[in-house]
Amino acid sequence: MKKFKVISLFCGAGGLDLGLEATGKFQTIFANDMDKDACKTFSKWSDAIVVPGKVENISADEIPDDIDIVTGGFPCQGFSAAGPRQALDVRNKLYLELCRVVEAKQPIGFLAENVKGLTTMEDGLILKKIVEDFSSKGYNLYHRVLNAADYQVPQDRERVILVGIRQDIDKGFEFPEPTGRISLREAIGHFPEPNSNDVCQDPYSSRYMSRNRKRDWDNVSYTIPAMAKQVTLHPSSPDMIKLEKDLWKFGEGTTRRFSWQEAAAVQTFPESLVFEGDLTSKYKQIGNAVPPKLAEAVGYKFAEALEKAIEREKTKVVI
Repeated sequence: MKKFKVISLFCGAGGLDLGLEATGKFQTIFANDMDKDACKTFSKWSDAIVVPGKVENISADEIPDDIDIVTGGFPCQGFSAAGPRQALDVRNKLYLELCRVVEAKQPIGFLAENVKGLTTMEDGLILKKIVEDFSSKGYNLYHRVLNAADYQVPQDRERVILVGIRQDIDKGFEFPEPTGRISLREAIGHFPEPNSNDVCQDPYSSRYMSRNRKRDWDNVSYTIPAMAKQVTLHPSSPDMIKLEKDLWKFGEGTTRRFSWQEAAAVQTFPESLVFEGDLTSKYKQIGNAVPPKLAEAVGYKFAEALEKAIEREKTKVVI
């Protein structure tokens, strides 16, 4: 069967797309992100047309018509529990750009990802509104919080996955069962000591010192963040010691954060992929991404659902 053609919005460096393409069932042909460095990184591994700029400024006419799927890891800062969660944050409405393109192109389905906080913000009313908006465009929406650690991604990273399938041909969607865990030792134990220029050297803030930031080699990492200064500690670092509530200190020995290459590997990006931009930009692209291994696991199930939908479309009786 031919590959599903994908339009990727808010594409970043391409974690979601790399995972989908790893299934052998998807091909991204058009991608967009406002981060110019991320677009350059995306272009390093993909033959897709990559257009930098705000998605609001891209008309539906500029996007190819011959597509099957729309994807979009729309910005999550307004939903994240890690920062101030504000219902009126303008970033919370960027899913409407995904909705706009879905309505214009009428794909078989769409796939999106966001932080776990999306499911509980405003007592669930935000998510309910998203479901209603896509339903009004003719799509059934399935959603579930998955932990990337259960899908061979060596970090605890809970994210909500949203899958939409056109209502007239939808035959249901099942989220993937866990595929197993891998440790930090398996993921980055073979990495040599990094160049100091590849590791964030900024001072450790009071916010950083407010909680434990280190996991051992045989565990998985804490979530890889987008902010370089908040990147978690390498497992070779000494354990952090709790002094009191919301206050920790470093143990004796050499303490360092993950290098950007190690952070990328923990996110399950290919080790050969070189990220564009300065060090801050590299960490940002990596931390904002969907882990490819998680996207791959979801992608297999997504392809199954899409293939069933296509079969249903072929057998529909036209009166």
